[in-house]
Amino acid sequence: MDKIRTTNYLLLVIVIPIIFYLLKVLSFIFVPLVFSMFIALLFLPLMRFLRKKGLPKIVSIIVVLLIIALGIKLGSELVKLTSKEILASDNQFFHKAEGKINTLVNNIEGLFGAEKIEASTSLSRFLNKDKLLSNLSPTLSFVGQFLTALLMTTFFVVLWLAESINVEKLINKTLLKKKHTSIKTFMKIENDLIKFIKVKFLVSFLTGVFTGFACYFFDVSFPIFWGLFAFLINFVQMVGSFITVILLSLFAFVELETSSKLLFFIISIAGTQVLYGSVLEPIFMGKSFSINVIAVLVMLMFWGFIWGIPGLIMAIPITVFTKIIMEQFPKTKAISDLLSGSHS
Repeated sequence: MDKIRTTNYLLLVIVIPIIFYLLKVLSFIFVPLVFSMFIALLFLPLMRFLRKKGLPKIVSIIVVLLIIALGIKLGSELVKLTSKEILASDNQFFHKAEGKINTLVNNIEGLFGAEKIEASTSLSRFLNKDKLLSNLSPTLSFVGQFLTALLMTTFFVVLWLAESINVEKLINKTLLKKKHTSIKTFMKIENDLIKFIKVKFLVSFLTGVFTGFACYFFDVSFPIFWGLFAFLINFVQMVGSFITVILLSLFAFVELETSSKLLFFIISIAGTQVLYGSVLEPIFMGKSFSINVIAVLVMLMFWGFIWGIPGLIMAIPITVFTKIIMEQFPKTKAISDLLSGSHS
């Protein structure tokens, strides 16, 4: 018996790294697949509602796809507004930033007695036309990859919603099998993940709106861009809020005069992040979503390494999903408690 158990553990040690290696290598398939699963879960209640009203499955899927397309359209319009906002600035911010950075560098040189840095290392060197054109090719490549991933995600969403890939049956056959009340467990997974995604979207939306308004109120350039940036990066748990505050504070330091106005602006954006991220989000999520801070950081680093930026965004939903599954088994409940920081 001990030999069989030892063999099983050895197999796990060999198989698990292979699985994660495949997840990394085949990320172009797995990222759209997992992302589309979360989107499909979000729209499953609407699908059921439309089916109860007597609408055929194909019509229900078309309705969901139209809603998703509307969301993408609104997002693209915001990106267009942001682009126009930045292009309309007529480089005034960059000239101002260059002057302020040069002054700061001169003060540091005077303080430490360092040699004067040549003008070629100034900000204008990095913002010249040739430099921007050389960065155009990687940008176009990124846009191409993004559109490919978007098309694959849409394709998988249709498969999930059409039940060509059935989430419930997949979980039952691979994880839960017949040992548990599978329907009840699946409903818990569905309800909890839907709640998580809705709350995260709402909190991120409010964070983006208030960040944009703070920039507008304190005369910080590109309020639409910063609002959109705060909304998107807030989906990266914990780290996103920190990045927003740091980058916006540095940006405001360059643009605003060092005064009480700058101080109040930093306090307002930091307060927004704390209010929505550290106070309201945990209240809306409830105790069932409490995840250990160390577990959050580990999962962010791990899935960020495996899938990059998409991994950072999906790290916490994947952790929530894993936590709910592990709660169903006595042998893995201890790991679930460890993830949530519970000692029960």
